[in-house]
Amino acid sequence: MSKGALAIVLHAHLPYVRHPEYPEFLEEDWLYEAITETYLPLLEVFDRCAEDGIPFRITLTLTPPLVGMLRDELLMSRYAKRLNKLCELCDKEVERTRNDPQFAKLAEHYREHHYHLRRLFHDRYHRDLISAFKRLQDAGALEIITCGATHGFLPLMVHPEAVRAQIQVACAHYRMHFGRDPRGIWLPECGYAPGIDKYLAAENIRFFFVDSHALSNAVPRPRRGVYAPVYTPSGVAAFARDPESSMQVWSAENGYPGDPVYREFYRDIGWDLDYDYVKPHVQATGDRKNVGIKYYRITGNVPLGEKQPYDPKAARARAEQHAGNFLFNRTKQIEYLHDAFGSNAPPPIVVSPYDAELYGHWWYEGPAFIDALIRKAALEQDVFTLKSPIDYLAANPEQQLAQPPLSSWGAGGYAGVWLDESNDWIYRYLHKASERMIELARQHQDANGVTRRALNQASRELLLAQSSDWAFIIKTGTMVDYAVRRTREHLLRFTRLYDQLKDGSLDEAWLAGIESSDNLFPEIDYRVYRPA
Repeated sequence: MSKGALAIVLHAHLPYVRHPEYPEFLEEDWLYEAITETYLPLLEVFDRCAEDGIPFRITLTLTPPLVGMLRDELLMSRYAKRLNKLCELCDKEVERTRNDPQFAKLAEHYREHHYHLRRLFHDRYHRDLISAFKRLQDAGALEIITCGATHGFLPLMVHPEAVRAQIQVACAHYRMHFGRDPRGIWLPECGYAPGIDKYLAAENIRFFFVDSHALSNAVPRPRRGVYAPVYTPSGVAAFARDPESSMQVWSAENGYPGDPVYREFYRDIGWDLDYDYVKPHVQATGDRKNVGIKYYRITGNVPLGEKQPYDPKAARARAEQHAGNFLFNRTKQIEYLHDAFGSNAPPPIVVSPYDAELYGHWWYEGPAFIDALIRKAALEQDVFTLKSPIDYLAANPEQQLAQPPLSSWGAGGYAGVWLDESNDWIYRYLHKASERMIELARQHQDANGVTRRALNQASRELLLAQSSDWAFIIKTGTMVDYAVRRTREHLLRFTRLYDQLKDGSLDEAWLAGIESSDNLFPEIDYRVYRPA
């Protein structure tokens, strides 16, 4: 009999980036890279384990913007073309390196890998990754959970209707794509504040996640720390991140992905090779970019120019070693916790949450690590079982009642990443737009025709403006111009719709244009913003 549970939680999210007005758009690469490097490899890992009869349970967030993009025919057709070009580049690389003793085999590795991914995308998954993930959920291997509708940071929303709308729209979107209620939610940025749980309970959500300090500072203090959930006042369970297992993977200094044998993310042939050679594969503007073929390993703390050649076989072997080490540490940790809690207490649960894009995109060998971990957990130990939080609650329904405080998993642990001198200017506009959306929903009790379309589109524009990704990007200083542009564009579109609705002067041709561009949530109903 196992002594505890391990919950591996992968949070798959990207902001909604779709620009039909351009033939190519740099930020759409975020999606295309994630499909190639994370989503397809992870899907194949899960499918192979299921086909081999390996029992496992992984909790996976698929956020509404990501689901919408993966179900968008324009973006999937663009991805198919991008994958074709990547395969063409692999062919060129095999030819270029044919007589190169260092890189010829590595070029062949990339060609085989990307041709294989193209076959998976078209032949196995029929360009529909969401259905593939759903099949794994229906088979019991995955527990797919939802998120805020557009990953809006809930603790900074001053209108309860805005918080409720983020959750209700997300749950309706989940039902449309997965055919059932979501049983769990990843609060965007793990951002929780007292009272948010009542909106989760209203949608029949059973659990969510918080960072470690949220339970450490809960009132009353949880008796079993972060190794058991607590029920919030609304009856929804809060599970906390385990810092020990997170550190083993996340830590820049000591985490597995920094091993010298693993592939170096920042050496890419898009920057290394002759410009004329790579020009057909870089940005439409002619500027260089990463193309996804990387020939060097991390090597150690040396300049990029001194990196050593990458060896995929050695890296995969190291990933299996690290999976064994992770497994060993979790068994010892859970044995210790089980003994400390006592045989009469519910068993401990260790919650290990990560951004899904770490596995494959940032850490190329991450999917191999997950594959080895799933298999080793099933075949090489009997101390713990892989479980989702919903499984743990079903087996252990009695838990302590406590109130966690405002918290997040961002730097500093609270709201500082999304509210500081670099990005605080956005909130006066977001709050005003929320106030106006509530006003519109109150005034139009049951609109139809073009008025209803305009009200629904106003809801979309507000939700898209609220994405926490924009404030995060502004704070961290990456792609700031794009994040500012997106925030302003959605707010300006919302304001124009508001003014037209108030004046009774809707521009239907313009409305049709932005409906085509910002087409997330086709099922949305503006009445989610009605005051309670």
